[in-house]
Order: sequence, then structure tokens, then C-alpha cells
Amino acid sequence: MSLRRTAGGTARAARSLAAAALGLSCLALTGCAGTAPAPAERPPYAMARADLGMQADATTFTEFPTAPADPAPGGDTDGVVLRVQADTAVHSSPGGPVFAKLPAKQLDNPTWVPVIAERGKWAQVLLPSRPNGATGWVLEDQRTQRARTPYAVDVEIDARRLTVLRDGAPIGQWVVGVGASDSPTPRGRTFIMAAIEETVTKFSPIILPLGTHSNTFSTYGGGPGTVALHGWPEPSVFGQASSDGCVRVPDDALRLLATLPLGTLVHLR
Repeated sequence: MSLRRTAGGTARAARSLAAAALGLSCLALTGCAGTAPAPAERPPYAMARADLGMQADATTFTEFPTAPADPAPGGDTDGVVLRVQADTAVHSSPGGPVFAKLPAKQLDNPTWVPVIAERGKWAQVLLPSRPNGATGWVLEDQRTQRARTPYAVDVEIDARRLTVLRDGAPIGQWVVGVGASDSPTPRGRTFIMAAIEETVTKFSPIILPLGTHSNTFSTYGGGPGTVALHGWPEPSVFGQASSDGCVRVPDDALRLLATLPLGTLVHLR
């Protein structure tokens, strides 16, 4: 299945974000009448499913210090992404302990995360939480939807250059602004987590939060310090290292980036 969002779809999603309040939901669990099977007969994820209500959501607002680290921060993927359609347990290894749950939405956008490794029905995915490079394993079942995006975004921080690729071939390249020396753009692979219409400062019509955070600031104006791709009204910033860690892009770059599917891999090199 190929996944693509249109610019109109992005705008509609973004407009809905501006009107909706952020919320968290817990998984409601029900039991069945009758005798419970012996523990040895239960599938390996049965207890994980039962304990989901006690797990913290894996979002840009949370931190999981013991989450497995990305084993290949500079590596590529096959473009496979997973849509999480309901609260889904995040394991430290295939069938291992549960340390979080992925909710169905991130910043009121559908949750799509890139797959970086697979083992049978288990997929290792990048998480949107701290620390940067946090990963976890999820079981692909009826709560998940599998798709593929042909796109990837490559940001060369030192060269201050952003390239959008489709099936490995460049389809657009721009000079961009990056983090200042005392607030550098974090490096590693991450992903486009959401698309949000900016309604407060209006320095960028659309902001694309990534699944990574500033290593300098714990917060940006009260938020969790989430790094993003976004526009900027003053073009003199392009080619400069002057931001608080975000990547500032020209208008035409932002228009293309806003059409890319959620979950698209972003390399910050």
C-alpha cells in the first residue's frame, strides 16, 4: 500500500488541529465469562494488553530513559511505516516487557511511525519521545495498518542543505537554516510526526514537528522542546546557524514537505 497526503488534506488536518484540544485516552478493558486459561496457554502479549491502562503514552511529551536506542542512527529504511489505530503496547524486545503504549494520535494527527527492523510479526519503530533515538517493538495486528512512503528527507546540518528524495532520487533541494552553535539541531534519524497550522505567532503557515527534541532546551515556550521543520518570514536566515534547533526552510520547500506522508523518515546528519 502506498501512502501519500495531499496538500489539501494536510491543510484540512491542520485546521482541525487548531480547533481541537489535545487529549489522552486510556484503553478500556473488558473480561469474558468463563474460566481463564492457564498462564502457559496465553499468548505472549496477553498480559501486555491487560496492563496498557497503566502505561504512559509514547508522545513528544514523555520520556522513556530505558527505551532501546536506535541501533543505526544514520541508517536508511525501506520506507515502511505503521499506522497505530488504537492504543498499542510498546515492548523493549519482541515479546519482551512493555514500557509504554503508542496512542492513535500525536498532536491530534494520526500516529504513523517508521519501521526500522522486523522480526516475524514484530516491528521495531522510532518513537516520538525522549531520549532522541528511542525505539520500541510493537506487534502488528488489527490495531496497526502497514503502508510504505517512497519519500525521505535529508538535512545536512553543517552544509545547511535540505533534500527531499523519492525512491532515493532527489526531487527538491534547498539551503536552510539550522540550530545555532549553542543550540544545535540534534542529529540522527527521526520522522515527520504531525502537521500543525500556526495560529499564534504565524511565522510559518504550517509547522511539521519531528519525533526528536532539542538537546539544549527542555522546552520551547512551555512545550516539550520538539524540533520541527518550518518556514521563516525573513529569508536571511537561510544558510545560517541561528535557530534554537529547528530547521527553517523556504516557502517552496515547506509546500512540498507539507504534502509528505506522516511517518516519513528524516535524516538529521
